Amino acid sequence: MSKSWVNVAERLGSDLHLELGGTGSRRAALGRALRGAIQDGRLAPGTLLPPYRSLAADLGIARNTVAATYSELVAEGWLTARRGSGTRVAERTAPVARPRVPTKPSTGTAAPVHNLLQGQPDTSSFPRRAWMGSTRRALTAAPNSAFGPGDPQGRIELRTALADYLARVRGVRTGPECIVICAGFSDALRLLFCGGVLRGPLAVEAYGLAFHRALLAADGVRTVPLGLDEHGSRTTELADHRAVRSVLLTPAHQFPLGGPLDPARRHAAVEWARGRGGVVIEDDYDGEFRYDREPIGAVQALDPDHVLYVGSASKSLSTAVRLGWMVLPERLIDPVLAVKGRRERWTGVVDQLTFADLISSGAYDRHVRQMRQRYRDRRNRLAAALAEHAPHIEPAGIAAGLHAVLRLPPGTEASTVKAAAWQGIALDGLAAYRHPDAAPVFDGLVVGYAAPTDHAFAAALAALCQILPPAP
Repeated sequence: MSKSWVNVAERLGSDLHLELGGTGSRRAALGRALRGAIQDGRLAPGTLLPPYRSLAADLGIARNTVAATYSELVAEGWLTARRGSGTRVAERTAPVARPRVPTKPSTGTAAPVHNLLQGQPDTSSFPRRAWMGSTRRALTAAPNSAFGPGDPQGRIELRTALADYLARVRGVRTGPECIVICAGFSDALRLLFCGGVLRGPLAVEAYGLAFHRALLAADGVRTVPLGLDEHGSRTTELADHRAVRSVLLTPAHQFPLGGPLDPARRHAAVEWARGRGGVVIEDDYDGEFRYDREPIGAVQALDPDHVLYVGSASKSLSTAVRLGWMVLPERLIDPVLAVKGRRERWTGVVDQLTFADLISSGAYDRHVRQMRQRYRDRRNRLAAALAEHAPHIEPAGIAAGLHAVLRLPPGTEASTVKAAAWQGIALDGLAAYRHPDAAPVFDGLVVGYAAPTDHAFAAALAALCQILPPAP
C-alpha cells in the first residue's frame, strides 16, 4: 500500500503530499512524485527538501533510495544541491523548445532564456555604421552595369578584395579569377555535390554538423567518417577508402572538438589528394578568431590544385549576411559556374559591393579585431566560471573559435542536456554532432559563448554552471 502523504513541516513549513503508487520501483515512484509536485507548483523554487534520513523514515523506504532520487533530479535540473545549504527546488523557467536542432529547421517556437548554441555571433555587435558607410560608397562608385545581368562568379570588386584579404590573413594562394561567390558553406556544398561537380562518397570528420551530412544524404551522397583524436582527423585512414575522392576537413579549428589539424596530417591529406586525383575541401569557418596560439595558415597554400578553400561571413559578421566564397582549383571553376548559372542562386549585388568596400576600407579588419577581443573576454569568463563553480569540468578547444566543448563525467550528457532545456538554456550535447558510423569520444556539451549580448552573458554563465553535473 502506498503512503500518500508525509509531514515534513519541521523542514518545509507545511505538509507535503506525495503519491508513491503506480508501477515500478520505489525510486521511480518517488521521482515521479517529486517532479509532479514541482511541476504543479506545490514545491516552489527555492523550497528546502528534507534530508535523506528524514524523508526515508517518513516514507518507509531506504535512505539510499532517497539519495539516488535526489541525485537524479539534480542532474535533470529539478533540484540543486550545495554544500551547507541542503537540497532545494531549482530556480527555473518553464521548459522551452530549442530554436533549432542540428538536423531540423526551426519551428518558430519560443526563444530560450539563455542562448548558448554554437555558430551564432553576437547579433548586437553587427557593424551597422560601417556597413551603412560602405553601402553608400559602394552604390556611389558602382557602374550602371552592376545592376544589370551579372556574372555568376560574383562581382569582380569583391573577388579582388577577397583575394588580397585571404592572402594576407589566411595565407591563401589565389587570384580573383579562381574565386566564386556563393551564399555560404551550405550553398557551396550544394553547388559541389548536388550539382554533380564532385561525387560521393565523401570522407568527413567523425564529428561535424549533422545538417551538412543530411544535406548531402538528401542528394544521395554517402559520407564516410575518419577517426578523430587530440591531433585532429586521422587523415592516414583515407587510403583505406578506395572509392573516396574528396575529403571535408576543418583544419584550423576542428568542429566541434577544437584544436588544429596536426601538420603531418595536413600534408598526408594533400598527398592523398594528389595521388588519388581528388580534392581536400577546407572549411575555414572561424579562422579569424584565435586567442592563445600563433595563426595557422590555410591548407590550401600547400597545393591550390588539390585543395578547395571555403569561407563565409557568418561568424565574423552575421548568419543573416548570406555571403560565402570558394577558392577553386582552375579545373573546377567552369563546372561550378555551370551549376550556379541560374540567377536565383546568385548573391545580391549590393551586399557584394558593400562587403568589398568593407574589406578594402579596412573596416572589416577593425571589426574582426574588436570582436576577437570581445570573444576572448567571453572565453576567459567562461573558463573562470568553470574553475570556480565546476573545476571538475574540463573545457576543450578554447584556443580559438566561438565555442567550447565541456567534457562531462561519463553517462551524464543526456541528463545534462535535459536539465539545460528545463532551465531555458539552449545548447547541444556533443552526441548531436557525431557521425552515426563513428565511435563516441566522450560525453560533453557544445557551448557557444558568442551569441548572448554582453549584459546577458553573466546570467547565461550562472545558469550553465547550475545545471552541470557534480564531480563523480
